[in-house]
Amino acid sequence: MSYLDTAGLVWKIVRAISPAIVAMTTIAGIWLCVSGFVPVLIRLGNGLKRRKIAIFAKGDMRGSLHALFADSKLFNTKNIISVTHDGDFGRAEDASVYLVHWPDWPDEMARIIALKKDAVPLVLYAPQGKGQVPPETIALLEQQRNVALANLRGRLLNDVVVSLITSAYAKK
Repeated sequence: MSYLDTAGLVWKIVRAISPAIVAMTTIAGIWLCVSGFVPVLIRLGNGLKRRKIAIFAKGDMRGSLHALFADSKLFNTKNIISVTHDGDFGRAEDASVYLVHWPDWPDEMARIIALKKDAVPLVLYAPQGKGQVPPETIALLEQQRNVALANLRGRLLNDVVVSLITSAYAKK
């Protein structure tokens, strides 16, 4: 058998095997997408559509934060619970995420944390111009799971979306 005959035989084998390799690679790629990306997208969709966000804020800030979520067009605004008075804390029991405007509730953080279930994320919004969060409160927050501290409005929206994706989602 000559060199050209051997080379021709090799090319015939490669041409016969190549479609199988392409097919297996395509199937593996589809499987990785379905098993990796799709569950995250489903959790995100469920989180944005079904889960409730409790906004602990008073006065104009309550309306401003509510408008932030409404303007993003990501969230179902019917699922936003407003807590404007410490007597309304019970309204937040069914919420999936707590958003606390720090300047409105500096003395109630321990009570809000006690109300929060372990799987419920807490996002503390503390704009820099309204004063720093004291070290005692930071130490209290560091003892909790699923807590984020945001100083900017854009970061705030991102932290809420990430909290919805990463926190437990109980099917009803």
